[in-house]
Amino acid sequence: MTANGNGSPTTPASPASRRRRKNQAGEERPSTIRDVAERAGVSVATVSRALAGNYPVSAATRERIMAAVESLHYVVNVHAKALSGRVAGPVALVLRDITGPSLAHVAAGVEQEAALRGRLSLVCATHGDTAREDDLVQLMREQHAAAVVLVGGAVQDEVYFQRMTEYARALDAAGSRLVLVGRPPLPGHHPVTVVDYDNRGGAFQAADHLFVQGHRRVLFLGGDPQLSTGAQRREGYLHALRAHGVEYAEELDVPGPYTRVSGYQRTRDALKAGVDFTGVLAGTDMVALGALAALRDAGLNVPRDISLVGFDDVPFASDLTPSLTSVRVPYEDLGRTAVRLALEHSERISGDDHVVLSTQLVIRQSVRRPRP
Repeated sequence: MTANGNGSPTTPASPASRRRRKNQAGEERPSTIRDVAERAGVSVATVSRALAGNYPVSAATRERIMAAVESLHYVVNVHAKALSGRVAGPVALVLRDITGPSLAHVAAGVEQEAALRGRLSLVCATHGDTAREDDLVQLMREQHAAAVVLVGGAVQDEVYFQRMTEYARALDAAGSRLVLVGRPPLPGHHPVTVVDYDNRGGAFQAADHLFVQGHRRVLFLGGDPQLSTGAQRREGYLHALRAHGVEYAEELDVPGPYTRVSGYQRTRDALKAGVDFTGVLAGTDMVALGALAALRDAGLNVPRDISLVGFDDVPFASDLTPSLTSVRVPYEDLGRTAVRLALEHSERISGDDHVVLSTQLVIRQSVRRPRP
């Protein structure tokens, strides 16, 4: 069974108390049952009995033991081999949705790299539920996962930074590593690895391509501006506007979910409202797919009447008619890099735990110069 501090009320531990113990050589190591016994002022046998729950222990003693367990982030694993280090811990991938084509490629990269290194990989979905994410991270900590990889944009507020900081400290105390993929990095110094990609640069390339072709009225179907990915791609779009001296038009800046349905509805609504535009920059290829359908339903041809650019360059982008110009994101490389950096972290004396992979505009048939 796994024991944590939820069995009885405890006082929140300070950051200093959450640091891992050190061995005789001064090297950090996960807390042990002996550390718990010392902190609680009881014997190792008493701690073992309290955690097993098969021997009578006084309420006061149990409360001290559970407080020590919580403050030290001590985790009991029934698999003795895993505790002894003879079995490599798995790599856990925690993402919002496993059905999206982009995130599926991140998962593929994680699985490939983990397999090459002799590790199992576990894939978990949160469906946008932060409480579920909390539970999954805790579960992976209890299972002594070698790394927990969190994927996808997030709202950059104090609540997010506090949650991620707690994740990083708790996982580090259990000998694991938190990896943020496509998520905002944490301010300050924390035991976390960040693997990101150039959202701003990619969106700038896409908008720049349309402006170079002569478009001046570009409908931007961005994402949720509260999410980091949506905000960064919008920044790239705005940067391109300024670089080309194109005036910002509020009616052309239309945020929404990264879904095909949303892309269709936003494009349809813009057409019905009589918004004038000659190009569309979609926040994702799925949004672009919806926009393409809406344009066709309105009797418009891409690219003869309206040019269209996507973002992600998922496999079907090249199979559309016309083939879709899109920003390629190295999703599989993101997954592989996340695993590599996490597993090699303890072996590196120094190294970069925050890397940003480049994006690339792939030009196909969906863009041409606007008609006079």
